[in-house]
Amino acid sequence: MDMNTLINVVFVLLIVWFVYTRFGPTKGLRTLREGDFRKEIEASANHMLVDVREPSEFQSGFIPGARNIPLSQLGRRLGEIPEESSIYLYCRSGMRSKSAARMLKRNGYTKLAHLQGGISAWRGNIAK
Repeated sequence: MDMNTLINVVFVLLIVWFVYTRFGPTKGLRTLREGDFRKEIEASANHMLVDVREPSEFQSGFIPGARNIPLSQLGRRLGEIPEESSIYLYCRSGMRSKSAARMLKRNGYTKLAHLQGGISAWRGNIAK
């Protein structure tokens, strides 16, 4: 195998790894469709609903009962999230909430779920 082929193979493997880590499943995170997400937050007494969008996005409309802890601030605000509670995460499309779940998982949180499709998929009430 010549050097150019080897470089191309390594490059392709890096791209595949990057795509998988960004879009692949997150271990320990339950991905819920909108209806299941709504049922669970309505039925669960010991939970926290976290909107990980930025404050300006949150102000444009949020799921009632959600607390805004932007992904950009999550690392320094972990103390606001009780470890023993079920944590329900959402963002605009589902990407940031998956990243937030990875961070929470690394910090010992185990009861994690996020809204598939983010608030864009939400069919319930929106508060402002």
